[in-house]
Amino acid sequence: MDKIIHCQGRVLHQSEVCCLQTIIDKHPDWSRHKITQHICRRWEWRTSTGQLKTFAARSLIDKLEQRGQLKLPPIHIAKRRPQRPPFPKGFIAPANKPIATSLSKLTPLSINIPLANSYEDDCVGYYLNQHHYLGFNRTVGENLKFLIRDKYGRDLACLLFGSAAWKTAPRDNFIGWSPEIREANISAITNNTRFLLLPWVRVPHLASCVLARVLRRIKQDWMHKYGHPIQMVETFVERDRFKGTCYKASNWICVGQTKGRSRQDRYNNLVVPVKDIYLYPLTRDFQQILCRGNS
Repeated sequence: MDKIIHCQGRVLHQSEVCCLQTIIDKHPDWSRHKITQHICRRWEWRTSTGQLKTFAARSLIDKLEQRGQLKLPPIHIAKRRPQRPPFPKGFIAPANKPIATSLSKLTPLSINIPLANSYEDDCVGYYLNQHHYLGFNRTVGENLKFLIRDKYGRDLACLLFGSAAWKTAPRDNFIGWSPEIREANISAITNNTRFLLLPWVRVPHLASCVLARVLRRIKQDWMHKYGHPIQMVETFVERDRFKGTCYKASNWICVGQTKGRSRQDRYNNLVVPVKDIYLYPLTRDFQQILCRGNS
């Protein structure tokens, strides 16, 4: 009997995994990246815009390996490309002068989604790399960047939204979904992983205004870029560093705190800062949509 395997929200047959193992054994020189490309093409794993889902496929084979259901070649550490800065060599950042005034004197604000590899895209990468306390290198998976400018064209802030946390109890309990439904619908949530007001900008109420403006349009922007909707936005605020004032002012919901562990902490001995978990539903019936497997 062909055993059914549930992994990362996908249903696989044991015969499919065995066939994949045979192909891997026949090509010992293949890297894990090449294996993921093969999986995506063989099983037609593509986004709605036609791109290969290599990030999801890599996560899948890593999980199968951890379970002992797939044997992968060793990671080629020596062949890994060195991390590159998120802005090109020779990039010249815009000259910025202090901006300290009232919000009304800067409006209307412009909300820009930089084109890939454009100067604006490089600016966002530079700002996050140089001025955000978490730093920044590059994006993986589905993501959206926003660059906020005032009516004079001066850069004020930037935001980055990416993949949601795979699981976190306070959020999952708030939604009320099962692990199986969560695995199937996790792509309907995005994580505000970076939010930066440029350090020379001192404008009261700017942060909450920017959040509100971006949240009003992000569902449509996400649909336009990736062809599927999102129902909720999440973010994690390091409570010893920030108060989360702008999120509270923008009506985000604090549903609890993290446990002070990293998702890379396999042995429960890595301590990381505790963070408050904030959620912002984009639709009134978000719970029904997220829980019915039809997001």
